[in-house]
Formats: sequence, structure tokens, C-alpha cells
Amino acid sequence: MSVANVLSGFQDFYGLEQQPFSLAPNTDFYVETQSHQECFYVLMYALASGEGFIKVTGEVGTGKTLLSRRLLNELDIEHFVSAYIPNPSLTPTALWRAIAHELSIDVNDVDDHQVQEKIQKKLLELAAKDKKVVLIIDEAQCIPEDTLEALRLISNLETERQTLLQIVLFGQPELDALLATQRFRQLRQRITYSAVLEPLEPANLHHYIQQRMMIAGYRGMPIFEDKAIKLMTKATAGVPRLINVIAQKSLLCAFGKGSDQVAVEHVKAAISDTEGTRGVMRSTGLSPSGLLSYWREGLLFLILVVLVAMYELS
Repeated sequence: MSVANVLSGFQDFYGLEQQPFSLAPNTDFYVETQSHQECFYVLMYALASGEGFIKVTGEVGTGKTLLSRRLLNELDIEHFVSAYIPNPSLTPTALWRAIAHELSIDVNDVDDHQVQEKIQKKLLELAAKDKKVVLIIDEAQCIPEDTLEALRLISNLETERQTLLQIVLFGQPELDALLATQRFRQLRQRITYSAVLEPLEPANLHHYIQQRMMIAGYRGMPIFEDKAIKLMTKATAGVPRLINVIAQKSLLCAFGKGSDQVAVEHVKAAISDTEGTRGVMRSTGLSPSGLLSYWREGLLFLILVVLVAMYELS
């Protein structure tokens, strides 16, 4: 029995065409929340204004990578050229070369000084065509200090009238702590716009879950009961990544019992098997070990259903 058969049985039960709560930063599943909307508007306005540095921070799992991917998709290619660095744990030299690679500049067999010259030449050429270049850096809290200083120097590439390279930093709150140090006071002054990506408000959780279900192909009434949603809100503190994890496991629990509704007990079972939500267990009245076996019944039932289907088709 293949993994594809297992997933197919689960999706068919709920009328889904794909997994609704995948952790992959798939922009097809982008759900507009107030915080995401506000951050996105700040980004678009700042980039249209030609500002040099823009910063977006948010806790782990709040959707920074998804927002960065949406930004890349929304930039008008007639007016913007984008460069994306998802892992900035680079030396200053490696950063320059990564930027060159993103701008399709051949820097093979050239020294570091020539790399910088080639980048500046390319930026001037694009500026002459009225193209703005945007460098988007994800996980910016991981940038080494020397590399962060190099980034400030890169931002100095400009003409009398305009900045040649706009830089957007997406990072966890640790980025703010790093920038607050004395060493980076010059860089801090260059950040003209900042935005904070907040967790979902409790009132928006039901909408978030239902939208993702519909995007995945579901066409029925809401599956998650109100009380289940309230417990999920408490367990996740509105963090989208945790919401996705618990929602997916809750669906599996409900499926294991042959239920077309996700109830409180299904969410409790999912919570027990999810890191970062264990504190909620104190108020459930059930032991983590019992709940752990409970939601896994869903997986066993799923396998059984698929096996039966395969037997009937043979």
C-alpha cells in the first residue's frame, strides 16, 4: 500500500482534492488575515516609494515565509527585479555571490572585488531601464554579524536620485534584538518601514480553517465544531503553523471514528501529540498517553479503509 493510497482514502472521505493544512508555504493556500494584510500593504507602499530597508518580524510559525513568497509573486515584473535568499547564514563574500547569482550575473572565476563591480554595473543597467531591484531575505535573524554589516554596505549602492537596491528583511524577534545593539545603529537608522506579523485573532480562526478547507476542495458545511475551534485557539495561541498541525491531526482523529465532524475530543487528541501545546493538557482531564493512542486509531482505521478498497478493486 502506497502513501498515495492512504492520502487518497483520507481525502475522499472529506471530499478533498489536496491536503488543506500542509506546512509547505504554498501561496495557493494564502488566507488574508488582518495582520498579513497590513504587513503586505506596508511592504508594497515602501517598495513603491523606493525606500532602502524594510523589516518584517514575527514569531515562529506566524507565516513570514508565506508572506515573502506572496510578495515575490505580486511584484510587477515590468517594474521590479527580485532576488530571494531563503538561508542567509552566509559569509559576506558568499552573500555578494548569492546576490550575483540571483541577478543572473556570471561571477565564475572572478575575485570578490570584481563580483561587487559586476553587481553595481547590473544595478545601474536596471535602473536605467526604470527597474527597481528588491532583495528579499528570509530568516534574517540568522545573518552573521559581519554579513549583516556587509548588507549595510551593499545598501550604499545608489545614485544621486535613487537607491539601486531595496532590501526586505523577514525575521524572528531575535532580529530586533540584534539590530538594537550599538554596532548596528547605522543600519537601524536605514530601516524606514517596519511591520510585525501577529498571530491570528481568535475571531478569525474559524474563517482561516474554513477557507483552507474550501481551497483544498471541500464544499460542505463547516467540519470543525465551535467548541473544537475554541480549544484549538487556546492550544495554538493563533500561530498558523500550530493551527495547521492540530487541524490536520484532528481531521485524522475524526476520520478514524467515521465522523464527518471534528469535535472537542478529536482536537484534544491532536493536542496531546503536538509539541508546543502540552500546557493545554492540564485542563482536558485526559492523560496525554491515552489521547496519543486515540488519534492514532484514526491512522489505523485509514489504513484499514484503504486496504479494503484495494481488495475490492482487485
